[in-house]
Amino acid sequence: MLPPIDELRELISANLTAFDRREVPPADGIRRAAVTVCVLEDDDRLPYTILIRRAPRGRNPGQWALPGGRLDEGEQPVEAALRELAEETAVTGVEVAGVLDDFVTDSGFVITPVVAFGGRQQPVPDPREVASVHSVPLERFLAPGVPRWRGELLQMPLGPSIVIHAPTGAILWQFAEVALRGRELRVFDVVQPRWTRT
Repeated sequence: MLPPIDELRELISANLTAFDRREVPPADGIRRAAVTVCVLEDDDRLPYTILIRRAPRGRNPGQWALPGGRLDEGEQPVEAALRELAEETAVTGVEVAGVLDDFVTDSGFVITPVVAFGGRQQPVPDPREVASVHSVPLERFLAPGVPRWRGELLQMPLGPSIVIHAPTGAILWQFAEVALRGRELRVFDVVQPRWTRT
């Protein structure tokens, strides 16, 4: 059971501050991206995060993802994550709580996951990039059977038709363990399904 939202914000911030994040150092040839695990509040002040379904065209068509994308030239990961969050979901003015481990994908990207609080906002998908935005109550991350494994594949079953695999699933698993539970968890070796390697 999660505490009330104000206590939860303090808990998540404290857990992320205490976390010894692993960063992939800058190097030539590395393609960088950033995503946001954005914690919002519904009308009853219950916390949830948002997932997007990618538009049917473009990179990773139709896949579940966190709002995010590539860094622009000279851009820092947190700056890029918040820019992409605003562009893809119209969520702005968020407060950064911390950053999780960089995740190196099989397609050669280094993804930096940023955790932020956005208060009460209504996400609006940008139809050029996002087919739909879905809310996932944070309680769902603590439910029995989350995560689950199918052979070597991690699955995060976060809704009736929402099953998330790595890399997004690995990032969300680390978020649940580190930010919500205050445990140390590394996910660098979580296997990606073939269809995510584009």
